[in-house]
Amino acid sequence: MGIKQNIEEIITQIPEGVKLLAVSKTKPLSYLEEAYEAGMRDFGENKVQELVKKSENFHEDVRWHLIGHLQTNKVKYLVDKVYLIHSLDSVNLLNEIEKVFGRVNKTANALIQINIGREESKTGILEENLYEFINKIEKCDHVLVKGIMVIIPQGDEESNRRYFKRTKEIFEELKTKKFKNISMEILSMGMTHDYMTAIDEGSTLVRIGTGIFGERNYNAGGEKNE
Repeated sequence: MGIKQNIEEIITQIPEGVKLLAVSKTKPLSYLEEAYEAGMRDFGENKVQELVKKSENFHEDVRWHLIGHLQTNKVKYLVDKVYLIHSLDSVNLLNEIEKVFGRVNKTANALIQINIGREESKTGILEENLYEFINKIEKCDHVLVKGIMVIIPQGDEESNRRYFKRTKEIFEELKTKKFKNISMEILSMGMTHDYMTAIDEGSTLVRIGTGIFGERNYNAGGEKNE
């Protein structure tokens, strides 16, 4: 099946109110164009350099999401380019976003990345540090948090469901609180292999790459990676 058919099939599976994010990292603009023609307007990139390059050479009405780990020295390139940063995962990054966006009096929209599986190989805020982190966000003037993002450990459906369920509980708990800079609008969880389970457990945004674009990888220049 082609990209358009893949998107159409996924859209028939996901309920209204769940946003589909096309994970376009490493894919050439020709692939993104097919997705765009099929109605996609939200695209997710892992690397700042690739996001910036694509944003400058693609349709202006596209919303670019940074879903990969964000290094502090790359924040400055995202001003006026990024719609949503999914990977707000440390105090250092928060401080840098506040400083960089503050200099030009702009606001960065972000999701708190929680390390729900407590994996040493992954970044993210641990559950027990969440409220301390939120207190720091509340002191910012140029960062608005719109929800939560998780990348769960690899596992079977039962394990996936457990992590998604716990994340949803945190999301709902935060929803009951009143914050200045934080609202729980977006719960970003679920990828190609587990998005239906994630939706079952309350995800409002699924990040799908392979399920849309297929397995073949390209570098940012559009050349095939063998």
